[in-house]
Amino acid sequence: MDIRMNTLTPELFLELYGSVGWEPPCPEQVRTALRHSLATFTCYDGDRPVGMVRLLGDGGMSFYIKDFAVRPAYQGKGVGTGLLMALERYVRDCKPRDWAVSLELISSREAVSFYRRFGFEERPCDWDGPGMLKMVR
Repeated sequence: MDIRMNTLTPELFLELYGSVGWEPPCPEQVRTALRHSLATFTCYDGDRPVGMVRLLGDGGMSFYIKDFAVRPAYQGKGVGTGLLMALERYVRDCKPRDWAVSLELISSREAVSFYRRFGFEERPCDWDGPGMLKMVR
C-alpha cells in the first residue's frame, strides 16, 4: 500500500465516495472542496485507489478530518490506519512544536471504535459539550 498526498482528483473522489454507499455531490462541488482542502491523502494498492481522506482547517488551532472512505474490500486491512497516521503526521509536522491543536471529525456509528483506538474522544464528553452538525440545503 502506498499513501500519496494531494493526488485526489474530483473523479477519484467521486469513485471512492460512492464505493462506500454515500450519495455523491456534484463534480463542481467536489472540485471546489478539493481546491480548498489543506491536504488530501489517497491510499493505492498498486495503481488502484482504495481509500481517501481530506484535511480541512485553519492551520493554527483547528484541523478537521472529512470524507474518510475506504473501499469495503479493503476495510480492516490497514488502509484506514495508514491514512489516519499520514494525516496526523502532516498535522504534527506543519505546527510549531509547542502548539496544541485540535483534530476533529464526525464519525459514523460504525467507525467510533476505529477512532477510539487513535485517542479520539466521543462527543459529548465529560469536559465539554457535544459535537454538532447542521446541513444547509
